Amino acid sequence: MKAAVYHRYGPPDVVAIEHVPDPTPKDDEVLIRVRATTVTSGDHRVRSLELPRGFGAIGRVVLGVAGPRQKILGSEAAGVLEAVGRAVTDWRPGEEVLAFAGIGMGCHAELKCMKASGALARKPSGLSFEDAAALPFGGTTALEFLRKGEVKPGERVLVNGASGAVGSAAVQLAKHLGAHVTGVCSGANAELVRSLGADEVIDYTKQDWSAPRARYHAIVDTVGTAPFSRSQRALEPGGRLLLVLAGLPEMLEGAWGSMTTDKKVISGPAAERAEDLRTLLDLAERGVLKPVIDSRYSLERIAEAHARVDSQRKRGSVVITL
Repeated sequence: MKAAVYHRYGPPDVVAIEHVPDPTPKDDEVLIRVRATTVTSGDHRVRSLELPRGFGAIGRVVLGVAGPRQKILGSEAAGVLEAVGRAVTDWRPGEEVLAFAGIGMGCHAELKCMKASGALARKPSGLSFEDAAALPFGGTTALEFLRKGEVKPGERVLVNGASGAVGSAAVQLAKHLGAHVTGVCSGANAELVRSLGADEVIDYTKQDWSAPRARYHAIVDTVGTAPFSRSQRALEPGGRLLLVLAGLPEMLEGAWGSMTTDKKVISGPAAERAEDLRTLLDLAERGVLKPVIDSRYSLERIAEAHARVDSQRKRGSVVITL
């Protein structure tokens, strides 16, 4: 099969198309013929080894000291089941599915094996492979943090980085929960964020969202620029800061803030659950959640897709079609 492979950490051009052996599903696995996948900010961090502060050393140990252990990136894939393992009874070849491999990665390839009991869900026929593939990375993260933050109807929620994959999902999901949503993004992306349901939009290039003007019950930081020291003055008493992206110093500062103030800081990785995929697919099928696609590339142009993600200017997801 063809796959996008990298053998060393570095810029987008370390990724190249190679022919590698087809994977064979184990007894408890399914084999997916990938029709669409994405290049995410997570792929950028793993490929470049540009990790949040404080996680560089442990990241290299986990990902590979001399070079990457997992040489095929990609955490989400939409496609068709090619085969199933002997012990698999709930899935059949030919079914259209959405899979979220998470840190296991391996989706930037024509074929991908997944545990049948993992983050795997049936794709609705009315949703394209590209739209489905754009959901898991941002959607599961936003869903998990909003759930942990216990966002309620009528609360004021600010989403910092509202035009990215996680931010665009967070705006829509918070609005679906009944919150009054303020999105923070550049002026160029303001109209997009409004179209996703934001009640207000702040252009961070012209206005400091943390300056005293309004207080929020929850702040969702998807870009790592809203540590507790900056956010606490913009939070209501008992407010929650949801640190989607944070380095170790910011996480420790947040933990201290939780212990010494009436605010609560939530950080850490998001879970990867099949039920969350089903929730996202249902919301997308009903038109409640709109997958935001920045651009589409073929597998052969995947280095260009990585460069687009590295630019930090993408809106939503960068999709790879196979």
